[in-house]
Amino acid sequence: MKIALMASNPDLYSNQRILEAGEERGHEMVFLDIKQCYMKLDAKDPEAHYRGGKVLKDLDAVITRIRPSVTFYGCALARQFESMGVHTTNTSDSVIKSRDKLFSLQLMLKSGINIPTTGFANSPMDTNDLIEMVGGAPLIVKLLEGTQGRGVVLAETKKAAESVINAFKALRANLLVQEFIKEADGKDIRCFVIDGKVVASIQRTAAPGEFRANIHQGGTASIVKITPEERKLSITAAKALGLDIAGVDIIRSKNGPLLLEVNSSPGLEGIETATGKDIAGMMIASIEKKLGWRKALGSEQE
Repeated sequence: MKIALMASNPDLYSNQRILEAGEERGHEMVFLDIKQCYMKLDAKDPEAHYRGGKVLKDLDAVITRIRPSVTFYGCALARQFESMGVHTTNTSDSVIKSRDKLFSLQLMLKSGINIPTTGFANSPMDTNDLIEMVGGAPLIVKLLEGTQGRGVVLAETKKAAESVINAFKALRANLLVQEFIKEADGKDIRCFVIDGKVVASIQRTAAPGEFRANIHQGGTASIVKITPEERKLSITAAKALGLDIAGVDIIRSKNGPLLLEVNSSPGLEGIETATGKDIAGMMIASIEKKLGWRKALGSEQE
């Protein structure tokens, strides 16, 4: 098959692994830089073009790994491929849902998934009530557009919380205020979901002096055995957003597992290194299964 990987940086570990895995399985792999793509909107003959007029045709599938800063344009391109009848993993609609942190948390609650108590307000006048709403300090302040642990602040006192919230609001930034789960002790769990199955899971531990367990913030990864409840939560979360491929982040609390967020472009380096699993190969196999592809082995068909 001819499979395109639509992303921003061809040198990232995750993108390199996906391209390698596809080639190892006998496919023609193409890297598409999102910013170098453009499109022709036409009812009868919609097209996608790349760098200098090359028409992108004969693609069987597009793997969408859209970084947050190009969500609008990346999803518009994914929608264009979908209108052309090309299979996309993940779809434009599912990526948009996952990127809106407030909307995605509301969808989680609708699906019966527990989350840390969260508050959202538009006016700085509501700061005090917002803090009390989530149980007071210490608490977490999150920018809605943040990713990989960036835009996440731990406010240890009420005064610090007020300062952080009002500073963000002065910049007209949308933010969530969230209960701090002290007993998690700087650890969270990343479950990698492909087609409704948890194929790998790791525990991420924050670096000394840090509360964010993200690998990009210096956290370390180790293999972890997840509970049936955590497995079910991960699968339900990915399904609620319509994601074929998802990184589901869970925190363990005294009241059971709580969902932190769902990533539609989860990184592969930490989880492949810790578990030794070929996650990239599983992603390609998922496309093969969906499109009914069978690899020829000599004169036989598998």
